[in-house]
Amino acid sequence: MKKILIVEDDLHIGAMLDELLTKEGYEVSRAYSGTEALLALSCFAPDLVLLDLMLPGLSGEEALAQMRHLPVIVVSAKADVEDKVSLLLHGAADYVTKPFHAKELLARIAVQLRGSASPLRQEALAFQDITLSLSTHEVNVKGMHVHLTRTEFAILKLLMQNPAQVITKSLLLDRISEDTPDCTESSLKIHISNLRKKLREPSGKDYIEAVWGIGFKLKEG
Repeated sequence: MKKILIVEDDLHIGAMLDELLTKEGYEVSRAYSGTEALLALSCFAPDLVLLDLMLPGLSGEEALAQMRHLPVIVVSAKADVEDKVSLLLHGAADYVTKPFHAKELLARIAVQLRGSASPLRQEALAFQDITLSLSTHEVNVKGMHVHLTRTEFAILKLLMQNPAQVITKSLLLDRISEDTPDCTESSLKIHISNLRKKLREPSGKDYIEAVWGIGFKLKEG
């Protein structure tokens, strides 16, 4: 079941979208501000985001900048062409103007989810000095090859797919189970420690940080 995060502070519109998408068979979660949306990403892991722009706290534009790893459809009352062009150039996958037709929105969602399922969409990930090939499973740090176990590769891939997010331990274990069966809650800390050590050797830098009581994220700077 595909997961969709609705980021909308208007309770009526949010409830309407929730009902519409649930009837279509999607698993839905809701956030009511940009800040809440970023927190939701660390525990919900959506396949697509519907994002309003005029939100309390962190704006939709600011939240979009931290969602580049996901297909985001902006759903906004802003109808100016310059606004649409700017958002599409800065990471939005599509733009739907309010008021919208339900069938059109569902079609645009289906197109984005179909595209995100394509294995050819992205061949490599990059974060600072690290590059990770999704096709060959090679990892390089500052141009030097780093040999990782299957579990270490799965952990690093998930972190690099969500570079701005704190990944909870439970979500990490759930998502990497698709790629590796040998990681448990008790062994996760050891796998993370070994991965950090291997990534540190070529550059002397720490790329992964623990967020106490929550999980792990890539370290900025």
